Amino acid sequence: MQQQSRQPDLVEGSLPVFVFPTELVFYADEQASHKQVLTLYNPYEFALKFKVLCTAPNKYAVVDATGAVKPQCCVDIVIRHRDVRACHYGVIDKFRLQVSEQSQRKALGRKEVIATLLPSAAQEQPQVRPQEEEHRMKEQLADRVFFEQTAFQTESRTASGGPSLLTVLLGLVCMAALMLPTLGEQESTVPVYLHLSVNKKLVAAYVLGLLTMVILRT
Repeated sequence: MQQQSRQPDLVEGSLPVFVFPTELVFYADEQASHKQVLTLYNPYEFALKFKVLCTAPNKYAVVDATGAVKPQCCVDIVIRHRDVRACHYGVIDKFRLQVSEQSQRKALGRKEVIATLLPSAAQEQPQVRPQEEEHRMKEQLADRVFFEQTAFQTESRTASGGPSLLTVLLGLVCMAALMLPTLGEQESTVPVYLHLSVNKKLVAAYVLGLLTMVILRT
């Protein structure tokens, strides 16, 4: 049953791959930037195998280019730039992360990450750095969740903002019952079978009171 429930997600090439960041920027004059970390997250209920490919493998060293990530866990993939030369400035390379289920060989999903070498961070045109991008993504995600919750609550209040039609009809019936003559009254043009006893009118009054409280609360 578990295999059948997740089978639609295991179509080759259709499984979403969650990796951060989606862009690596190396700076020639910053030794610390020559080492970057990719984080691969597995939100699924089954383990995944991963493999890292690159369009320029001679320029980079990837620690643990293949491996596995447990369900609902993440792994860090260390990438080092080992050919920092001026001839590589501005060249865009690509890393591809392929994931598959441990019992299968076909790639269930893939994600590409671009990598660029720049001469200096000071000479770089203003752009969002990876740390700032992560912070911005978290803020956008929090805002999106907040607005979705707010919209849902607003819609819920709008949907239940007034009394239901059944409540209104029942209230009108109770009011009509209270307006009918009491059983035993002689001078009345209303037919005798519409005359209500005192007990029935008390029940109608009680129900009307409950309905009034419900309407006021909504």
